[in-house]
Amino acid sequence: MIERTTDAANIVHQCELLGLARSTLYYTPSRAYCERDLRMMEELDKLHLQDPTRGTRRMRNELVKRGFKVGRCHVRTLMNVMRIKTVYCRPRTTLSDPTKYKYPYLLRNLCIERPNQVWSMDITYIPMPKGFMYLTAIIDIYSRYIVGWSISNSMDAAWVAGVVRQAIQTHGKPGILNSDQGTQFTSDCYIDFIKSLKTVKISMDGKGRALDNVYIERFWRTIKYDKLYLERPENGKELNRACREFITYYNHRRDHSSLNNRPPACVYQMAA
Repeated sequence: MIERTTDAANIVHQCELLGLARSTLYYTPSRAYCERDLRMMEELDKLHLQDPTRGTRRMRNELVKRGFKVGRCHVRTLMNVMRIKTVYCRPRTTLSDPTKYKYPYLLRNLCIERPNQVWSMDITYIPMPKGFMYLTAIIDIYSRYIVGWSISNSMDAAWVAGVVRQAIQTHGKPGILNSDQGTQFTSDCYIDFIKSLKTVKISMDGKGRALDNVYIERFWRTIKYDKLYLERPENGKELNRACREFITYYNHRRDHSSLNNRPPACVYQMAA
């Protein structure tokens, strides 16, 4: 879809029109992890979606049952790379910078009554046949509508801020933007951008509390089991197509029981 020319600005403009991160365009399969590690990471992803309370010990035991010889230290390393957040009453595997200020969690006991009152954002690992990529998405909690998303082969703070910027240009500003305490969301790039919006409040999950961001966590399970695990995209272009197809379906045609069997777009647009 993109015409590669010697004009770098032209490539940037084409990516912006398609809503595609340039890192996706230039993606090449990662060679940093061997085939065995990639297979273990795919299994870890599925195990975490089944039971997010599994820590390194239980994850290691499950992998051993599946025929892998691996220790807890290596499992912990892979979970950090995958950005898996175990539900514990204390900090576990979210990549967090201890030197950065952590903002309070603002959603506890909050009555959410309208669209764009609260958005929730997260990043998830996507296994690929010859590597892996990351998907970030922003969900409007009131309507469950996906207001923004993007894929990349790295978790860059500027990439995350860019997804928020594009979502705001399309849908307007939220009252609260919630995320976890990962390094992308505590970075100066991200925090400074959100503060520049003036009216948007920053909210962050409690440490080790993945279910504080439960709506986006449920969306990860849905898109992976209903689309990505079935199709197994071969490269970044196929992954982008699969995500676009499913998110369009999810927003406009997939009924939700919590929305009185209406699709998110119906609730979001009627209430907006």
